[in-house]
Amino acid sequence: MKTIPYSTQFIDEYDLQNVIEALKAPMLTQGDKNEIFEYMLAEYLGVKYVLTFNSATSALYAAYNACFEKGSRVITTPISFVATANMLLACGCEPVFVDIGYDGNINPESIQAMLEKANRNTSTSIQGIVSVDFGGNSVDITAISALVKQYGLKFISDSSHAFGGNVNGQKIGSFADASIFSFHAIKPITTAEGGAISTNNKEIYEKAKLIRSHGLVKQGLWESEVTEIGFNFRLNEIQAALGMSQLNKIDMFLHRRENIARIYDKFFANNPYFTPIHPMIPPSHKSTNHLYPILLNQEFVPHKEKIFHLLLARDLGVQVHYKPIFNYKIFAPCEKDSGSNAIHWYEAEISLPCHQAMSDKEVAYCIQTTLKTFEEVAKSGIKAIKS
Repeated sequence: MKTIPYSTQFIDEYDLQNVIEALKAPMLTQGDKNEIFEYMLAEYLGVKYVLTFNSATSALYAAYNACFEKGSRVITTPISFVATANMLLACGCEPVFVDIGYDGNINPESIQAMLEKANRNTSTSIQGIVSVDFGGNSVDITAISALVKQYGLKFISDSSHAFGGNVNGQKIGSFADASIFSFHAIKPITTAEGGAISTNNKEIYEKAKLIRSHGLVKQGLWESEVTEIGFNFRLNEIQAALGMSQLNKIDMFLHRRENIARIYDKFFANNPYFTPIHPMIPPSHKSTNHLYPILLNQEFVPHKEKIFHLLLARDLGVQVHYKPIFNYKIFAPCEKDSGSNAIHWYEAEISLPCHQAMSDKEVAYCIQTTLKTFEEVAKSGIKAIKS
C-alpha cells in the first residue's frame, strides 16, 4: 500500500481549473483575486479584516511586529512548530514558556502562575500571550481572555492548525487581538504555501499590511513613501485562486476529518496501549482535526522509537508533534516553568493519519495496523520485531 501521510492536500478538477484561469490572467501578482480571497475569508470567519501572506510564518512576524514592542516578554507554549517562537525572537521579543494541559494546548493555570511571578518583579513584566490551537482544537478561550483582560495584555492566537474550527459556534479567528492561519499543503485548506491574519483591530491591520509589502505608502501616481520596515510577504494570484476554490470545500473537508476522528475514537476506545486525545475535546469546541494525536501509555514510552519505525514500515506516515521549543539551543536563555507536561507529551505523542484525502479502506487499514503493531510490541517486550 502507498504510504498514508498524517495529513495532506486534496486537490480536484475545480481547483485545477481555478489555477489555470489565474495563470491566464494579465496579472499573476497584486491583482484582484487576492483581495477577493481576503474578503471571502473575512466573511467566513466573521471578522472585519483579513490579510493574506506567503506563509503563516510571515503572518506571525507581521502580527507580532504590529502588537509587541521590541524587548517585550511574551508568554507562549513550548508545544508548537518552532516558527511560533522563532518569530518572537525575530521581532526582538523574548518568549516565556509555560506548560501545557492534557490536550496539548497551553495551560491557563500555568499562564496565571507565570503572570503572578512576573507581577512580583516589575522589571520582568509580561506584555502579551501567544497561544496555539494545537491540532485544530481551540485553547480555553474563556480563561485566557479573562487573564488578558485582568493583566492588560495583547493576545495573539497562532491558529495555524485551526482554520474552520469554532467554539460555541463562533469561528476561531475572532477571539484574539489577531489570529494567524496557515494554508500550507497539509492544513485543512491550502494555497500550497500561505497564511493569513484575521483581526477586528484596524491599527493592527494597517501596520501588518505595511509590513507585508515593503512598508510603502503610495502618495500619487508614481510617488510613494516608506513608513515602516517591510518585506515582500504577499500571496500571489495563483495561490489566491487555489485558496478561493479550497475555501468553498472547507465544510466538506472538516466533516470528513471529524468523521475519521470519530471512527478512530470508536475502535481505539479503552485499548490498553495508548490514549487518543480527540474524545477529550469539549462538546463546545469544533476541532479541525489537523492532527489525530495519541499518547502512549507509560509502559510503551520506552518503545516509542520501535513503534514509530514499525508504523512507518507498514505505510503509516506517522509524525511526532512537537519537540518542546525550549529544548532547542537557541531558546535555552528564555525563561520557562517546569514544562513537565510538555516533556511528557513529547515522549508519549504520535500523530496518526487523519485527513480528507483518506479513503474508507485507508482508515480501516490505519486502525488495524496501529492496533496490531502495539499488540506485537506488547507481546515482544523489548525484543526487536520485524515488520
